[in-house]
Amino acid sequence: MTTPLRVLVVGFGPVAARFAEDLLPALESGAIELTIVGAEASDAYNRVLVAEYAVGHATLAGMEIADTVALRGAGASVRTGVAVRSIDRRARTATLSDDSVEPWDRLVFATGARALIPPLGGLEQSRLMNDRERQALLLRSNDQELADGVTALRDLADADAVRRAVRDRRRVIVLGAGVLGLEIALAAAREGADVCVVHTGGFPMGRNLDRGAGHVLTAAARAAGVSLIAHSRIEDVVYTHDEQGRAHFDALLSSDGKMIHGDMLILSCGVRARTELARSARLPVASGILVDRDLSSWGDADVFAIGDCAQVLAKPDELIDLENAPGAPSGLIGPGWRQAEWLAARLRAEVAGLPTPELLPIESPSVVTLKAEGVDVVAAGDVSAEPWDDDPITTGAPRRVAQWADPEHGRYVKLVTRDGVLEAMACVGMPRTAAELTLLYQRRGELPADRSVLLRHDGPDHVAAAASDDPAATVCWCNGVSAGRITEVAAEGHTTVESVGACTRAGTGCGGCKSRIGELLEAYLESSAAAGAEEVAV
Repeated sequence: MTTPLRVLVVGFGPVAARFAEDLLPALESGAIELTIVGAEASDAYNRVLVAEYAVGHATLAGMEIADTVALRGAGASVRTGVAVRSIDRRARTATLSDDSVEPWDRLVFATGARALIPPLGGLEQSRLMNDRERQALLLRSNDQELADGVTALRDLADADAVRRAVRDRRRVIVLGAGVLGLEIALAAAREGADVCVVHTGGFPMGRNLDRGAGHVLTAAARAAGVSLIAHSRIEDVVYTHDEQGRAHFDALLSSDGKMIHGDMLILSCGVRARTELARSARLPVASGILVDRDLSSWGDADVFAIGDCAQVLAKPDELIDLENAPGAPSGLIGPGWRQAEWLAARLRAEVAGLPTPELLPIESPSVVTLKAEGVDVVAAGDVSAEPWDDDPITTGAPRRVAQWADPEHGRYVKLVTRDGVLEAMACVGMPRTAAELTLLYQRRGELPADRSVLLRHDGPDHVAAAASDDPAATVCWCNGVSAGRITEVAAEGHTTVESVGACTRAGTGCGGCKSRIGELLEAYLESSAAAGAEEVAV
């Protein structure tokens, strides 16, 4: 009898869950012996939806994505509430926090990312430790402990604390005005909390938007009940202390002496790949765990990384400065799921003696979407160019910039094109135009010569079908589900967003496509009703 291939997965988030699910046939046949180790006590859930769960827009049942019963039934060992503390690559073993030892033939890092804790006064662990000390601390504990009333909103416990503050309509301060910070701020304000966003830049989403889009977004956020304080360099987190001496968040102190008081502080200052364990095992690490196009570590062909901890980069022939290696982990759930599916297929092929699957294509630059009801923002690429700038490119087609703004009504569009193809965009308050532009950007399709045609998609008299109604158009980028596939399952009786998600996985990733799925289902039901009426008339 052939000895099964022992696969150890470090981490039990959504990417690890997808990987394990796709290994089920090999587990059931006995070809692979799978062990999953997750530091959290809960089973895998969709962390992308933690902010929505925190404000009551998602349920825990709707976030659960792992069928642990099926995994264990197929023979997998799923260990939660325990962490891997060290890796011995020579012995091919991992030592866990309960002092048990797990052997492995193939090791898969799916450790994800952790929130960046800014080096501020009052957050002393982050401020006072050097890099070596910080790495050692993070190996001993899952995350840095924060005082009462301060959270980075990365897990269910964080979400429960935010949910209580929102339920009680407390004053919530969000530090950071990136996509995630704005999403939680807008959602909390919609549920009645008093929300203030504090950031260093001149406008929110500064990495994705230009000044025009940023200022239109600022106005939209304020209209939605969120106050924003720009150009604020925070130096200290200030606390009050109860009778037991326990610290509770009270205020942020800026460099100009301004005190910004609140009941809860949400740190939304970015994330960093969890690489401490890989680094301690002497694997090559840059901003993520460095893996080749086949997802194997640069330092060990039997070690892999997938998801937010993986930095996919073709291994060079010569030595390079790892700290400055180009690229970074994608930070998106869609690419992580595709990596998980490919690696599972590779290991299934290995144990079956079949050829390795064709390498995953290089992911195209991502489109950034702000998921907030009533505030529509979509951006992609570098939109810093202005219409009258000289194009620095001296060869090839020149870069062109088209811009349209209606700040009074919260609308703004900027398009950066080269040879008629969209290279970058920023779109605020124009959801149908944004959907069309997203499709053109992803397909590298040529824009119409008259760019103003695109603006008409959001006009009151626009009734023509958009290119995004093409059955081949991708609706759910996280799971690669097309409009045609959604219509197919609707014809089979799946006529709710939840039912479509259960059948196709569409909408179960970041959730940004749910409104589009709803539109497709509504159009299908209307066309079916019209067809039925015609049959009755005949």
